[in-house]
Amino acid sequence: MTSPRGASVRVRVPATSANLGPAFDCAGLALSVHDELAFSVTDGGLVVEMTGEGADTLPTDESHLVVRAFRAASAELGWTPAGLRIVTENGIPQGRGMGSSAAAVVAGVMGAWALCPDVAAVDLDAVLRLVTEIEGHPDNVAACLLGGATLSWMAASGARADRLAVSDEVLPVVLVPEATLSTHVARGLLPELVPHGDAAFNAGRSGLLVHALTARPALLLEATEDRLHQAQRGAAMPGSRDLLALLRAEGHAAVVSGAGPSLLVLTRWHPDDRPGQPAAAARVGEIRALVPDGWRVLPLEIDRRGASVLDEPQVSSR
Repeated sequence: MTSPRGASVRVRVPATSANLGPAFDCAGLALSVHDELAFSVTDGGLVVEMTGEGADTLPTDESHLVVRAFRAASAELGWTPAGLRIVTENGIPQGRGMGSSAAAVVAGVMGAWALCPDVAAVDLDAVLRLVTEIEGHPDNVAACLLGGATLSWMAASGARADRLAVSDEVLPVVLVPEATLSTHVARGLLPELVPHGDAAFNAGRSGLLVHALTARPALLLEATEDRLHQAQRGAAMPGSRDLLALLRAEGHAAVVSGAGPSLLVLTRWHPDDRPGQPAAAARVGEIRALVPDGWRVLPLEIDRRGASVLDEPQVSSR
């Protein structure tokens, strides 16, 4: 089965932060920073054009992660485009724990699914299973795909996930350093075995995290405590480790964003208090005052929509 020449579609995917402190490999949060990609079927060959984050360093051949994910989804669906052109506008920082690889995988799979002939709609359950197989774990891809805050887990049938109804008071602020860190390197620092007491501690805090995110944001500082992965990775990102300790000592619910080195601070606003207004500005200002030079401070919103096809697949008239 082949797709018609000239067919095109646009896909938008959000950045994500995984773990949220104690919920290692099973919780994620979608953020209001995005990559936007246009996929077009051509007469032959592959063209990848990029602007924004990573445009000067990412590959433009078959090794590009978006392309690999697109090919995997095409094989799953049993169709092959004659040729493919992908144009990306990258807003998600690369290699900084904001889910850039998960966004690439979700975008590639969504693009293939949306362009596939004779497929009426994107099957989110099937997409989640496939993107998890490609990415290796479901925490970032689930949040990217579904939006909001998600809990994800592995079942006999593959990856599953569900969304949480996050309180409107929760305000994410991401702190992005100049340095990058490979997820592979960060995972290599984790021990094979952990003490039972530490596992029990994180299990309790993970349950509290759900309560804090959905109903009691005032508990976020305690709910984001962790013993399983953040301190263990500290040697690979000493600047992040030190800033994390400072923020938490000052009462801010800060965590390592994914594998790092970015940090996520879950601060609060009230329903009648939005960015640009004095109360929200004061909260962000307190955080900003603790951040060293060279870091970007990004007051964001929770992306509650997740990955989306921005328009119906189009076929050119040429």
